[in-house]
Amino acid sequence: MSTNDLDQSAAELGMGGKLAPETDDAGYRKRMERRQQVQKQRVEERNKEKGLVLVFTGQGKGKTTAGLGLVLRTLGHGERVAIVQFIKGGWEPGEARALQAFGDQVSWHALGEGFTWETQNRERDQQLVEAAWQTALGYLRDASVKLVLLDELNVALKLGYIEAHTVIAGLNERPELTHVALTGRGAPAELVERADLVTEMTLVHHPFREQGVKAQAGIEF
Repeated sequence: MSTNDLDQSAAELGMGGKLAPETDDAGYRKRMERRQQVQKQRVEERNKEKGLVLVFTGQGKGKTTAGLGLVLRTLGHGERVAIVQFIKGGWEPGEARALQAFGDQVSWHALGEGFTWETQNRERDQQLVEAAWQTALGYLRDASVKLVLLDELNVALKLGYIEAHTVIAGLNERPELTHVALTGRGAPAELVERADLVTEMTLVHHPFREQGVKAQAGIEF
């Protein structure tokens, strides 16, 4: 079977459970055995390894959290990680405290001074973004760093403090097996096109807007 045929077969066989049409155990078992065979072939055929560009964007909550999940997973494999935060700064979030347990294995840089309505200084904001980008470039070029998380860089792009072509050129300087994750709402089309994985968080409910619930420790910071 071709890769496309395997994907189609997997979709047709489905996930199982009560979604499967069979009502008898023997028929269900036969379907799941076939699904297992197809999945095994799919995994065996997809055997490439490369450094990925992963983008987490959208209006919903969870973008930085998704990036930090990658950080934790990478650290768990004994690899080095660098986190460069654009825009954010001025406080130490719970994640930064927790990751101190990994010592020199993780480098954390919060290089912003807050949201635009807090800083109220476009020139200063742009200077900070430019400085943060230079810090990020150092890690992107370092083959000993397995994952670079560029938190809220998408927001800096959206605000016009850095150009998409500049970021993409920097991403292209990475060693072959270095992963990079970029978070923040408003990821530009050029970056979305360049990325290997793009996840858009969708806002459905938010307690701050709908219930007047403040940012809480362990949830927002």
